[in-house]
Amino acid sequence: MTDTHTGRFVWYDLATTDTAAAIAFYTHVTGWTTQVYGGDSHYTMWVGAQGPLGGVMTLPEAAKKMGAPPHWMSNVTVADVDATVARVRELHGSVHVEPTDIPEIGRFAVIADPHGASIAVFKPSRPMAPQDGERPGAFCWSELMTADHNAAFTFYAEIFGWEKVGTHDMGPMGEYLLFGRDGKSVGGMMTKPKEMPVSAWTYYVNVGDLDAAIERARSRDARLLNGPMPIPGGGRIAQLVDPQGAMFALLGAGEAK
Repeated sequence: MTDTHTGRFVWYDLATTDTAAAIAFYTHVTGWTTQVYGGDSHYTMWVGAQGPLGGVMTLPEAAKKMGAPPHWMSNVTVADVDATVARVRELHGSVHVEPTDIPEIGRFAVIADPHGASIAVFKPSRPMAPQDGERPGAFCWSELMTADHNAAFTFYAEIFGWEKVGTHDMGPMGEYLLFGRDGKSVGGMMTKPKEMPVSAWTYYVNVGDLDAAIERARSRDARLLNGPMPIPGGGRIAQLVDPQGAMFALLGAGEAK
């Protein structure tokens, strides 16, 4: 797949057990507003300074029965959803939701890579302009912790056309692989520690002032897992779990206060 519009993270959905509580939490932490989509009270969009960027919905019963906790999931653009799903199966991935049309929006499917991390593949009905991840309120980084990051990269490079942009030596933690398109990194992959039970994606939101955002999150019963910590190239990050149990991460500029 060489289409320059494929392989882009374009939409982020939160499936959770209490949508009202999640909306109150994330609007307080990130500064987002919300908008009910098309009069459908079952789906509410997250809206940042650059426009809609995702949505929130109740965790489906089918997902609950599979043991899925509240979680964030991204949508990555592909040229052909059905062909991508067929290739996923050839590469020993799995399909949780078969290709499905959303009227006036596009076609999507939910897949899992060979190590079990889930992600959605999506072909929008109309062009979707990318948001600037360097501005507060936007998703700015996508990170995969997996059983084998090199094998995972091979899989996703085939599915999405991602390229290896670089690596960072994380010492005892191992190699951190940067991936992206056209020489620009959009995320990273790393082999997970043994104590981490499953392979999973985590998504980072740019919040500008990281310390203030962490304080807002903790005041609303979020749990801080890691950080704040500096990252190569400047800035700091923190990883948290929201009150319903979904993991998310924040990025802020500058040094600690």
